[in-house]
Amino acid sequence: MDWGKGRRSDNVEQATGGGGRGLQIGGGLGVGGVLLVVVFSLVTGQDPLQVLSMVTGSGGGAQVAQQTQAPDANSKQVDFVRAILGDTEDTWGEIFAAHGEHYQQPKLILFNGHVQSACGSASAATGPFYCPADQQVYLDLSFFDEMERRFSAAGDFARAYVIAHEIGHHVQDLVGTTEKMQAAERRGMPAQGAQGLSVRLELQADCYAGVWANHAQKRLHWLEPGDLEEAINAAHAIGDDRLQEQAQGRAVPDSFTHGTSEQRARWFRTGFDNGAVERCDTFTASRL
Repeated sequence: MDWGKGRRSDNVEQATGGGGRGLQIGGGLGVGGVLLVVVFSLVTGQDPLQVLSMVTGSGGGAQVAQQTQAPDANSKQVDFVRAILGDTEDTWGEIFAAHGEHYQQPKLILFNGHVQSACGSASAATGPFYCPADQQVYLDLSFFDEMERRFSAAGDFARAYVIAHEIGHHVQDLVGTTEKMQAAERRGMPAQGAQGLSVRLELQADCYAGVWANHAQKRLHWLEPGDLEEAINAAHAIGDDRLQEQAQGRAVPDSFTHGTSEQRARWFRTGFDNGAVERCDTFTASRL
């Protein structure tokens, strides 16, 4: 992946210091009112790529603001993140404009070990996450090494997929999908399970990541042979069924929250092949 072609975003910041109160869980928050924390991801089978997207940050108690500073300008990893984020800004800016809307760019906060978000404090073990309460993506760069070591998901485009997936959750927040899903949950629609709301939300974020990749490739022609397979392999590596089988020897569909390996890879490919957000409607799809 010739990611050097990407425009560098100015919305990447480095967190300074540690977090404060701990993750807040309030009434009506998230899927089933329970935050899906993956500190024990290999035990629970949860997806370490996205665990906080459904938190609204309305839990009890005041939150301590996370201080940030400019990231290391000489870091190749930081440069990579800025290039990928910059292109997601360009892509989603164009897509929103085509629909007569304005795309509000999120901040991406890099952290080391621990961080304080408007959704509460989190650690590197949480994995990358999007916090709707402050509309920011949080990423510990060590997770990319963990991806390669634990999930055999290596390569620049696999890492780009991780960032694009989190940006997909930001898009869902902007267009109201997250809020509608939470309302549906409060009406009694199931969150967990193979057909649950959480699975549909996560698969849509995978599809949105594919939509971004489609538009980016058309604009920059930066993918090289094997790059697409890297992203598909990353999506496949973090399916609920695969993670649960690795952790406990069997998959339990009733506890799925993110979709199977096949589903995650297929919905990413759907977005990549079509490049149309309309093809990412996982909430009305009869086949997930």
